Amino acid sequence: MKPQRPYKRSTRVGEQILEIVTDTAAKHIDLNYLGFITFTGIDISPDLRFAKIYFSVLNPTDNSQNIEYKINDISKRFKKYLGLEMRIKNIPDLRFIYDKSTDYAEKMNQIIQSMDIPKDNDS
Repeated sequence: MKPQRPYKRSTRVGEQILEIVTDTAAKHIDLNYLGFITFTGIDISPDLRFAKIYFSVLNPTDNSQNIEYKINDISKRFKKYLGLEMRIKNIPDLRFIYDKSTDYAEKMNQIIQSMDIPKDNDS
């Protein structure tokens, strides 16, 4: 009988890929010219051949589309470092996607802050 693992292999490999990509960006590939890049999540295909890596940018130096294009332009460098660190049959092709959730959260926060809500004095 096979032991039950708490989650799928693709999830475990995805977390490992995200950790390696984050370390690679910190140690080997300089992305500071684009702003402060944070890798926020990963979606990996079940066959482990394709990975979408989501990122956000603090203090961007360009618009999000150009930053996404520039990071995807150097994705082969990230794949090279993945190949050096991982021991799997196929290293997945990486696609970097701008994570819009931080922009959405900031926009919602501004809307909430701008609302004029009267305070309840009954308490």
